[in-house]
Amino acid sequence: MCGSLSTRIRECLATRRSKRARLVSKDGRCNIEYGNIKYSKQYAFVADFWTTFVESRWRYVLLFFIGAFTLTWFIFALLWYWIARNNGDLTWQNPPSDHNPCIWGVAGLTAAFLYSLETQTTIGYGVRAVTPYCPGGVALVTIQAVFGAFINCFMCGLIMSKIASPKKRAKTITFSKMAVISPRNGSLCLSVRVANLRKTLMIGSQIYAKLLRTTSTPDGETTIMDQVNVDFMVDAGKDSLFFISPLTLYHIIDKNSPFFEMTVDTLQKEDIELVIFLDGTAESTSTSYQVRTSFIPQEIMWGYDFLPIISKSKEDKYRVDFSNFSKVVPVTTAHCGYCFYNIAGHHHHTRHGYDNQGFEVIEIGDTSNVTQM
Repeated sequence: MCGSLSTRIRECLATRRSKRARLVSKDGRCNIEYGNIKYSKQYAFVADFWTTFVESRWRYVLLFFIGAFTLTWFIFALLWYWIARNNGDLTWQNPPSDHNPCIWGVAGLTAAFLYSLETQTTIGYGVRAVTPYCPGGVALVTIQAVFGAFINCFMCGLIMSKIASPKKRAKTITFSKMAVISPRNGSLCLSVRVANLRKTLMIGSQIYAKLLRTTSTPDGETTIMDQVNVDFMVDAGKDSLFFISPLTLYHIIDKNSPFFEMTVDTLQKEDIELVIFLDGTAESTSTSYQVRTSFIPQEIMWGYDFLPIISKSKEDKYRVDFSNFSKVVPVTTAHCGYCFYNIAGHHHHTRHGYDNQGFEVIEIGDTSNVTQM
């Protein structure tokens, strides 16, 4: 048992070492950190305070939301307590029966806090109120009303901006877990599948990609994250996609492609990362968004193609079966780009193929789980 456990631990560590660090995760987050930033440069985040707040995590936004209101209520409560104390309105000052108070119903710090809360939130229970006998109280209630309105507008705008962030709309755009390399329309292509999980269209969608790789110059200089443009397209082009149903994006592997020199044997050893970007505008909110994902060599399958997922029902509706969204089948494919264009019959897989053990087979017994369009 101990030997089996140690073997599993070694296999797990070997698998982790074989996987290179990602710059972009599968859900689009960038794996990068900034160090040695000068202290003076950090004031730029304070100057651009709105973006700093919007990009903060929800836990910090909620903490700031609660703290801002509670702190301002308490600060103004101290000011109201000071005004009441100077006017002799407090209980321990024993005001006479004919005394004209600045604030009705404020005889202590707790009452001052409640009055501050009621003033700023415009509750007004009717028990506590400012009187016209104290000019300082009239001025302070005016200042707190204006200050409270400013805080309310800022907080409402911050919460709405967080909720309506384009990143949330991008969550309903999904890419296939794997990329495949196979023949397509007489060319060797690298294909990726993308789907819009909502029925609302994405306006002006555009796709582009970058290949990140580590290169070395003849002088021995190493360049990390060297970026190379990779053109992706669909059958109708690469601009203004009709993005209502899942699309298969493909890149033609020709002499100008960075994948042309790679083979089925060397692909897994390459130090590369393919980052794909999809830009567009949401039809319902008119907000711009960007969806990102990446593929490392272990996620690029040579000699496979995606299963079809679009069919037509008896009711003449187009049906999308998402259970096959990331499923692939082996197809006849050349070992490399040069072999595909220059050596006839030089293939990696036969058309008979074999089962792909990397994907889970999902049985669908109820058609209600199928998205209809």
